[in-house]
Amino acid sequence: MKVMKFGGTSVGQPERMHQVAATVTEQKEPKIVVLSALSGTTNALVGISEALSTGDKAAAKKIIDGLDKHYNTFIKGLLKNSVLREKAKASIAEHFEFLNIILKISFSDALNKDILAQGELMSTKLFSIYLEELGVDHLWLPALEFMRIDANEEPDLKAIKADLTHILKKHPKVDLFVTQGYICKNVRGEVDNLKRGGSDYTASLIASAIKADVCEIWTDIDGMHNNDPRIVSKTRPIEVLSFEEAAELAYFGAKILHPTCIWPAQHAHVPVKLLNTMAPKAKGTTIQDNEEGKGAKAVAAKDGIIAIKIKSSRMLLAYGFLRKVFEVFEKYRTPIDMITTSEVAVSLTIDSDLHLKSIIKELEPFGAVSVDKHQAIVSIVGNSIVEEKEVLLNIFETISHIPVRMISYGGSRHNISFLVPAGSKNEMLQAINKGVFGLS
Repeated sequence: MKVMKFGGTSVGQPERMHQVAATVTEQKEPKIVVLSALSGTTNALVGISEALSTGDKAAAKKIIDGLDKHYNTFIKGLLKNSVLREKAKASIAEHFEFLNIILKISFSDALNKDILAQGELMSTKLFSIYLEELGVDHLWLPALEFMRIDANEEPDLKAIKADLTHILKKHPKVDLFVTQGYICKNVRGEVDNLKRGGSDYTASLIASAIKADVCEIWTDIDGMHNNDPRIVSKTRPIEVLSFEEAAELAYFGAKILHPTCIWPAQHAHVPVKLLNTMAPKAKGTTIQDNEEGKGAKAVAAKDGIIAIKIKSSRMLLAYGFLRKVFEVFEKYRTPIDMITTSEVAVSLTIDSDLHLKSIIKELEPFGAVSVDKHQAIVSIVGNSIVEEKEVLLNIFETISHIPVRMISYGGSRHNISFLVPAGSKNEMLQAINKGVFGLS
């Protein structure tokens, strides 16, 4: 069995949902199809929640009505059969009835999660009805029946595997299942979600749970590219990446794949393929256990970085100093991206200012604290890149004109990262594309 995940842009228009159905049905092996919400829907649902949280019910109502109109237009383009059109309208009407009812209910975090779940539920119901129009045998499979997170809001893979296996065994003759990405249930049995990018996570978790032959992530680009096509004029897709290389790229800014998607598939040794819905014959990118090739393969950049420096003469030979510093960030659940140390100072980076004031206050007893905002991390990734002297020399010559604040080297064999001012990021990506990858 394989897992196929399609993102919001892949199902965002009726003709694209038609293409998804063609892609799914032309492949005969058993499969689970994971769908995101139609493009724009999650943003609209977030807008409804935000309006309700401030008591602006008129604004929420306006968004609901606009979204309702969009879905009814979508149904007209999706379905030809008049009976199935009415079935689709009735199915979607139930969700908009819920959205209109909540205008009369006090807003809460639990209600917010219910609101955000509507997008995936609607997209999968519409896709299921379209498959019915095509005469394709399948089963609509609610993710809320098997997708679980634990008390730490992390996926409960053991429970997911048990519940999903039980469901699949009840339907041995079904070769096509359609389910929702992103949504899940929490330990209290409430509707919850896997956060942004969660549809990739859902697909990878399902693939791991059933030990799928492959997990396919279908988007609107033909695989992971060597650079950001929004910033440089010429890029090329990467045919093969190891899980470690892909994880580095995803974490440090490659938008095509959510970072959390890597570990479940890697854990179960399930290869992940990144494919293009608009060009289904393109090779895309395969992510696998084995490493192939040498040298730099790709570069990714992460924005919104904050650099924090703690300088203290007491740090010299001080046992436990770094532990105390790390405990501050652990307390506020704020991950550290990069870190460098000297005898009298430690510099590190974070990508969220949510608890910045509290973190600084708790770090000040350790020494003088300075903060640099508006930074970016640029990471160059490749198999054993840190061992390739000629490649490293080329990288440093290529970016010699860029003001570098920090360098992370040796923490991973596959990655060398640079902290630079945010204003220098685009220039650095363009320079690397020409000097390292030979693309101008």
